[in-house]
Amino acid sequence: MMFRWLFGTARNCGFIHGCQRGYIYQQKFSLVNIKLKWVKDRTLDAVVAGQRDLKAAGILVSIIYSSSECCLPIYHLSHHRGQLGLPHDLKLSTFIRRYPNIFVESNFLDSGGTPVPCFSLSPEALKLHHEEVNILQQNHLEIRDRLCKLLMLTKDRILPLQTIDQLKWDLGLPYDYQHSFILNHPERFSFVCLPDDRVGLKLLFWDDKLAISELQKNTSLQQKEEDIKNGSLAFPISFTRGFGLKRKCMEWLKEWQRLPYTSPYTNASHLDPRTDVSEKRIVGVFHELLHLTLHKQTERKNVSNLRRPLALPQKFTKVFERHPGIFYISMKSDTQTVVLREAYNGKELLQNHPLIKIREEFANLLKKGLLDRSRGVYKKKHRC
Repeated sequence: MMFRWLFGTARNCGFIHGCQRGYIYQQKFSLVNIKLKWVKDRTLDAVVAGQRDLKAAGILVSIIYSSSECCLPIYHLSHHRGQLGLPHDLKLSTFIRRYPNIFVESNFLDSGGTPVPCFSLSPEALKLHHEEVNILQQNHLEIRDRLCKLLMLTKDRILPLQTIDQLKWDLGLPYDYQHSFILNHPERFSFVCLPDDRVGLKLLFWDDKLAISELQKNTSLQQKEEDIKNGSLAFPISFTRGFGLKRKCMEWLKEWQRLPYTSPYTNASHLDPRTDVSEKRIVGVFHELLHLTLHKQTERKNVSNLRRPLALPQKFTKVFERHPGIFYISMKSDTQTVVLREAYNGKELLQNHPLIKIREEFANLLKKGLLDRSRGVYKKKHRC
């Protein structure tokens, strides 16, 4: 197959012998001006399509559950709207009422006698949330390591809490991770004050066992130790059906795959940012970052403020467009979502974290509630 030939294995590359020669080559190999077209992938679009409502509903469930009475008025929930990622023209109350099998509505009178909508959780939603909490407790060490690896990708082992907040759903962190999770691991994490007066999270302990990228793990099972030492690791590549790759692009991609691979967990300050080798390192960083997420995807805006922490050059997200065989950019739900292609077989996620099963059950509950509401089921129950 052509694509297997393109990404091959390090055993077939024979590209570099010796660190000194590799370093010279790295600095001379300039960034090639190649543009690959974006082609719609309906299968991956379908994977992304339901994520927005699932995330918004999941966050609302956590917020309501964490309240003292497990019931919150709409104006309180509106304070968290920015976390939900919903369209600006969609009223929060309208979104919540789409799912009456999850959010139970009641009213109370304010000081002026006006009814104020208030929402609690249904028994079905509570049951799933309790299961999610149990899974988080059972997998707390794995989740701890996931957060450690995220911080290990950064230059100073520090990230602003605001940045982690944007990624916490994707990483599978508890909604209130700052209190319920971080404080339980004082040997690994510490809150610090950043120069801009924001609060950051600092990694206190570097674990060499975690400083192995997903690409290195997989290739170590297939390649000889000598090939791995040469460093010519190639990324798995696949394209949307109907994607036409010109010969010039094929030749460039073949050579690019043969370039030395720089682990995202090592210092790459010696790399010239104007080279393809530096670009391959950037691809490696986001390849690893997406592997740290549960669904192997995240919104593009979630990584836009990672340039300085990850020590990346300007316009670093251009690698998503330049490498459509590794990343797919979905335009669904009025945003751009970056998906790691290799993580999916059609619509099926190849690596299923225990939290994924709970989210799938929750997604089915959302679909059922929306369908029953459209059929007028809840109106009939209300009349009875």
